[in-house]
Amino acid sequence: MKSHDGMYIDGGWRPAAGTDAIEVVSPSDERTIGSVPAGNALDVDTAVRAARAALPQWAGTAPADRAARLAALRDALAARREEIADTVVAELGAPIGFARAVHADLPITVAGSYADLAATYAFREQIGNSTVWHEPAGVVGAITPWNYPLHQIVAKVAPALAAGCTIVVKPAENTPLVAQLFAAAVADAGLPAGVFNLVTGYGPIAGQALAEHPGVDLVSFTGSTAVGRRIGAVAGAAVKRVALELGGKSANVILPGADLAKAVKVGVANVCANAGQTCSAWTRMLVHEDAYDEAVELAGAAAANYPPGDPHDPDTRLGPLVSAAQRDRVRGYIEGGIADGARLVTGGPAAPAGLERGYFVSPTVFADVTPEMVIAREEIFGPVLSVLRYTDPDDALRIANDTAYGLAGAVWAAEQDEAVAFARRMDAGQIDVNGGRFNPLAPFGGYKQSGVGRELGVHGLTEYLQTKSLQL
Repeated sequence: MKSHDGMYIDGGWRPAAGTDAIEVVSPSDERTIGSVPAGNALDVDTAVRAARAALPQWAGTAPADRAARLAALRDALAARREEIADTVVAELGAPIGFARAVHADLPITVAGSYADLAATYAFREQIGNSTVWHEPAGVVGAITPWNYPLHQIVAKVAPALAAGCTIVVKPAENTPLVAQLFAAAVADAGLPAGVFNLVTGYGPIAGQALAEHPGVDLVSFTGSTAVGRRIGAVAGAAVKRVALELGGKSANVILPGADLAKAVKVGVANVCANAGQTCSAWTRMLVHEDAYDEAVELAGAAAANYPPGDPHDPDTRLGPLVSAAQRDRVRGYIEGGIADGARLVTGGPAAPAGLERGYFVSPTVFADVTPEMVIAREEIFGPVLSVLRYTDPDDALRIANDTAYGLAGAVWAAEQDEAVAFARRMDAGQIDVNGGRFNPLAPFGGYKQSGVGRELGVHGLTEYLQTKSLQL
């Protein structure tokens, strides 16, 4: 698996300022599969200066021409689909089928959507005697996570470029290889030098330098709420714009009369997808007390359909967690849930049989969980489901909204109107109704401590625009 020993800055690969390196470890077998430079503040400064120098020409490029470059980027990513999927399997541990369908195909779709938007969006509008221009926000500093490593890069880079911004990306240190593949696709697409720049490195060093850099006009961060608070504080002190997509503890509410078997099956699948490493995962399943015992039994049976295994095997549906630290964190939450009195239905903290090597955790279902338990309040980021009782719909709504987060959720009901009415009262940014499918053109983002701003579609584009009105 190829890795570059430099940074992608100003249209080419150049040596890092320092000699430190980050080893990339495969979570399925703990082998070192590559290394990338650990960038420092000097690398970040070089990248930001390149982005700043490229900004006037790119911002002045006609939207139709920006759209053409984004279409070329989409095609370059599509040409590398298998390489992208294989890389995500290797460095994240995602099962190969999921890697192809989500980690590779979704970013290709999103890149294409912004090619279309760049060509059709009204960057100018007339309001009475005022002409209002929607102009690029400037140089963007993007700090991306490891759980959807390519998607989160594309979800920031594509709208930023469509808007006319230039960008510097600092990818997560666990998954930098697919970020380097993205840089190669940028080169294939013929984007002008300096429009996109990549600096690999550790968050507290390269990430902090990027967030603090005075040449960055907007910081876009996806990751934990704790780090998001610090980045928001830095950006606020400098009076620069910030977009934050943070954590979640989403509720999957199954109302009386809903198709219980389907709701539970889909809910367990949602929690097990990407080994539970999804900020919008429905990790709290809320079930009416009359159907509770049946739901718990169904959930335990559904979890048995996700035995952990080799992510290279096309039959595997649950791979390892990304790192030893993440595995230990999830195991700690499982042990804490048992200690707090939750009933372990299936799974547990022990390594799955035959998978002592690698960062594997069994799919785990807890019953008799109460809202004040830690496992019902904190984001675990692993394949761990808590099943909670409620007495009536108002009680379900109270429990669903009793969280610091508000990223996502789900509602199931016998009638769609009933589910929609309930969803309207939930404090969350996107809610699936009776199994509604993910829409890459719809806004994605959260209420409360789940973040600031939105990604994807036209709402994602406007995050990277600022307005100017000319009174005529």
